[in-house]
Amino acid sequence: MKTYQYIAFAFAAVVMAGCNFFDSESPSAMDAATVFSNENSTEQVIAAVYEQFGQDKSFRNRLACGYQGMNTDVEHGTKNSGRADWNIYAMTPTSGDLSTANGKDPWGYLNSAIEKCNNIIEGVEEFGTGTEKMNYLLGEAYFLRSFCYLQMVQLWGDVPPRFVSISKDPEGLKMQKDDRVKVLAQLRIDFKKAAELLPWSKDCPGSAKNSTCRPSKAAALAMLARTDLLYSGKGVRPATWKNGAEFLVDDAALRTELNQEVLWACAQILNEGTEQTKFQANYEDIFKKICADETNYYNSEVFWEIPFADGSRGQVLQYNCTKMDKSLGGLKNNEGGSSNSSLGIVPTLYYDFETEDLRRDVTMARYIWVYDDGSEFNSDREKVKAAFPNVDVDNHEKFLYQKRSMIDSWYGNKYRVEWMTRNRTGNDDGVNFPIIRYADVLLMAAEASLGGIGGDKPAETYGISGQSCFDQVRSRANASAKTLTMENLQEERKLEFTGEYLRKYDLMRWGILKETLIKAHERLANMNTHAGEFEQLQDTIYYNYKYVGDEYSFASGIKGFVIDSVYGLDKGELGVPELPVSGRIKGSLYASESNGRVLAPDNFMLFDREYPDRLNGRQFWPIFAVNVGQSNGALWNDYDYVNVSE
Repeated sequence: MKTYQYIAFAFAAVVMAGCNFFDSESPSAMDAATVFSNENSTEQVIAAVYEQFGQDKSFRNRLACGYQGMNTDVEHGTKNSGRADWNIYAMTPTSGDLSTANGKDPWGYLNSAIEKCNNIIEGVEEFGTGTEKMNYLLGEAYFLRSFCYLQMVQLWGDVPPRFVSISKDPEGLKMQKDDRVKVLAQLRIDFKKAAELLPWSKDCPGSAKNSTCRPSKAAALAMLARTDLLYSGKGVRPATWKNGAEFLVDDAALRTELNQEVLWACAQILNEGTEQTKFQANYEDIFKKICADETNYYNSEVFWEIPFADGSRGQVLQYNCTKMDKSLGGLKNNEGGSSNSSLGIVPTLYYDFETEDLRRDVTMARYIWVYDDGSEFNSDREKVKAAFPNVDVDNHEKFLYQKRSMIDSWYGNKYRVEWMTRNRTGNDDGVNFPIIRYADVLLMAAEASLGGIGGDKPAETYGISGQSCFDQVRSRANASAKTLTMENLQEERKLEFTGEYLRKYDLMRWGILKETLIKAHERLANMNTHAGEFEQLQDTIYYNYKYVGDEYSFASGIKGFVIDSVYGLDKGELGVPELPVSGRIKGSLYASESNGRVLAPDNFMLFDREYPDRLNGRQFWPIFAVNVGQSNGALWNDYDYVNVSE
C-alpha cells in the first residue's frame, strides 16, 4: 500500500468543493475566518486543489498521459495511429479528447486549482495563526498555484495573470490574458516565498514529513530553477506582444540574474546533506520505485509528484507503459485494464545512446507483453514449438512472452506493471506522476553555469561546478566523459529525461523545436533506407527466447520468456550472425505486408509536413473554444489559430 495517497477529502464541508471554476461565494456554510484559522480545515481545503489533478481530462488521464509534450525528436504520441491533432501540431480550438462543452478540461481544471489557491493564500494570510503547520500549508498553496501557472504557460503561452481571488476582486473575471513574462515574474517571487515557508522534507509537519506527495523546500527551489530557465529562454511570441522566436526578455542583465538564481536555488539543494542521498545510484531504480509506490522522500529521487489513490484515480502507468493488454492474467500484477500506451519512442533515439549507456533499455521497450498459447507469435505451431521448447505446444499451454515490435512501435519503458507492488485491476492504476527529480537539478545547475541558451554566464557559482554536475549524471548512466557545452547539455537532457514530458518544453525554451523536428524527420527517412549515419543497419534481425520461469508471471507456474541474443539491431551487425543460437528467429524490423515500409514519410509523422510553419504557430495549445466563449472577450487565440474554429 502507498504510505500516502490523497489528503483526506471533506469537500462537502469546505471551501470550493464544487465544480464552479471561479466560485466567489464564501466557503460552504463556514466563513473564511473559521476555515483558515484552523489547521485541519485549511488542510482539507488544500485537498480540494489536489482533487483537481485527479479529474477526468486533467492529470488523471490527459496531462500525465501522452497528451502534452508530444511530439519531439525522441517521443511521439501513438493515439489515433499517431496522427491525433495534438501530436502533429494540428490542434484547433475544438480538438476532441481535450476540450468539452462544459469546460471540464485542462484549462478549466488548472484555473480552478489556481482560484482555490488564491482563496487559501488570502485566507491563511488574513486569519492563519502563524503556526509551523499553517506556515507549511501557506507555502504549499503558493507552491501549488505556481506549479499550475507554470503548466499553463508551458501549454498555452500567454494567460491571464490572476493572482487575486475572484471573491476579493470580482473584476478579475474580466482579466484578459497577458504577456507570459508577467506570470513568470510572479512565479519567480512565489516559488521563493514557498521555499521560505516550506522546510526540508524531514522537517515538514504531519503527513507531509518525508513524503514525495507533498512539497518541501527542495521541491520549491527546484521548480524556481525550472521557472527561471524558462523565463531566461526563448519562445515564439504572438504579434500582440512580440514577433518571432526571440528571448522572452531582451535584457541580458536580467537573463544573467535568472541564471544566477538557478545556481543559487540548485546550490541550496545540492549542498544540503540530507538531500544528497536522494540521487539514486542505479538509474532503473528511480522508476522501479515510482511504480512500486515508494513515497518515502529519502528513498526516492523524486522531489515532488502528483499523488493518485490506489485503483481509483490516475492512469499514468497504462498510458506510459509498453502494450500489455494481451497479457492480462499472465503478466505480474496485470489482472485487468487496458494499456493505451500513448508514449511512443522515436527509434533514432536508440542510436543516440552509447552502447553501454544503462539508460537506453530502461527508456525504450522494443516488445509488447503477450499471454496466450503462442498464437500471437506465430500461427504455425511448429514454429511456436521451436521458439519455446519448454512449453506444451501440442496441448496449447498458455505462457507469457515478449513479442518483438516493429521499428515504428517502440514504447516508453520507464513504467512497468511488473514493477508494481499492487495488483492492477483496471485502467486507473494509481501510480503517481513525478514532476521533478534530483538529476534535473544537476543538469539545470550545469546549464545555468554556461549561461543558458543565451550564454549569459553568472559571476557567482555558489561553489557549484557545472562540469561536476554534468559528470554525475553521465557517470551513473555508465556513459563516457564529455566536456560540458550547451550542445552536450541539450543532448544529455534528451537522454536522461525521454518519456518524462520535459523534452518539448526544453526545445521550445531553447528556440529549436522546429529545426529539431525537421531534422528528426530527415533522420527517420535515412534510417528507413539505411542511408547516411544509418548505412550500417539492415532490415532483418535474429533473436531467440530466454526462459525465465515465473519471474514475471502473474501466478506461480506460468512459464515466461523474454527476447534474448538479438543480432542485426546495432550498427555494423550485417548479414547472418556467425554463431547461430538454437531456435533463433528471423524477422523484419522495417517492412510488413500490411504497412510496407513502416518508417516511410507517409506512415511515420512527427508533424504535418504539408504545414511546417505550424511548428512555430502551434507549439502551444489553442485556448479551447468553450473557454474563449465563456470569457466575455478576455481570451482569444493567436498565431494561425486565428479564425480556426474546427
